[in-house]
Amino acid sequence: MKYNNVYLNSICYELPPVVVTSLEIEQQLAAMYGKLHIQHGQLQALTGIRERRWWWPETELSQGAIAAGEKSLHQTGIAAQDIGALVYTGVCRELYEPATACRVAHALGVGGDAYIYDISNACLGVLNGIIDIANRIELGQIRAGMVVSCESARELNETVIRRLLAREDMAFFARSVATLTGGSGAVALILSDGSLGASEAHKILGAATRSAPQFHELCRWGVEPAGEDLFAQFMDTDAVAVLNNGVELGKQTWDDFLAVMQWSGADVERVVCHQVGESHQKTILRSLGIPLEKDFATYSFLGNIGTVSLPITAAIGAERGHIRPGQTVAFLGIGSGLNCMMLGVEW
Repeated sequence: MKYNNVYLNSICYELPPVVVTSLEIEQQLAAMYGKLHIQHGQLQALTGIRERRWWWPETELSQGAIAAGEKSLHQTGIAAQDIGALVYTGVCRELYEPATACRVAHALGVGGDAYIYDISNACLGVLNGIIDIANRIELGQIRAGMVVSCESARELNETVIRRLLAREDMAFFARSVATLTGGSGAVALILSDGSLGASEAHKILGAATRSAPQFHELCRWGVEPAGEDLFAQFMDTDAVAVLNNGVELGKQTWDDFLAVMQWSGADVERVVCHQVGESHQKTILRSLGIPLEKDFATYSFLGNIGTVSLPITAAIGAERGHIRPGQTVAFLGIGSGLNCMMLGVEW
C-alpha cells in the first residue's frame, strides 16, 4: 500500500514514574534463584534490559493515554474538534466495554462526528492504528486522526513473580523471561492530510504486511480461572520459537516492503524495530542485512512496552538526533499471532 496525502504530525509519549531494575526483580526472586542455582544478573544478561518503568498501582490506563494525547494536541496546534477519528490500540484495556478510546476522547474533547473505537493486535496495535487512520485520510473521510495507547506491565509481572516463587520450576522460569522484560508507557500520534498547519510533517509513504497465524499459540497473554468468580492474568511465551519464526516472517515482510516502496536496503537510512531485547534486535537486523548503526534502541532502559515500544523509540531517537529531517525511516513491527508490518516514513 502507498500513500500520497498522509503526514505524521506528532509522536508524544508519557513515561511512568517508577523505575524497576532487573536486579530488583531478581531480588524478589532470590528464593527461587537459590533453589534453582541461577546466578543473579541473568535477566539482564539474557535480554540486555537494565531497567523498565511501571505506573503506580491502580493507575488507570486512560490516564496515561490522555496525558500523551494532550501533549500531542498541544505540540501540533491541531484542535480536538478537527480530530475525525480516535483509536486506542493497546494490548491493555480498561474494560471489555466501552472502548477505552471513549474515555480518552471525552477527556480530550474529541466527539461529535468523530470515529472512536479500539483496535487490538498484540504489539502491532499502534502500527495498525496508523494504517487505519492513514486509510481514512487518503480516502478523504477525515482530515486528521489520533492513535493512542497505554500499556502496563506491573500487574502481570507481580502475578508471574508470585507464581515463580510458588513453583520454583526452571521450565516455567524460561517461559516467563519474556514477561519479566515488560515495561509500561503511553503514546499518542496525530496524523493529518497536511492541511491543518501543524508544525511538523513526516510523510507516511507506504507499508507492507504479512501474517503467519499458524503460530498464534507461541505467545499468549490473557486471564484464566483462579477460583469461583476469580480470574488471574497469565502469560506464556516460547521465546525461541517466537524469535525463529518471527525472523522468517520479518524477512518475507522486508522483501515485500522494499518492493512496495521501490527501495533497496541501502535507501533506508534509519530503522526503528519493535523493542523486545538485545538478542531479537541483533538477530532481526542481521537477517535483513541492516547495519546495527542504522537502528535506535530503548529496550535497555524501557524494556518491552508492547504497542508503544516502537513509536516511543522513534520519538526519543528523533529527540536525540539519531533520526533527522529528510531521512527515509522504516518502522519494523511484529506482534504475537504472528503478524508483521513495516511502515515507510520520510522524516
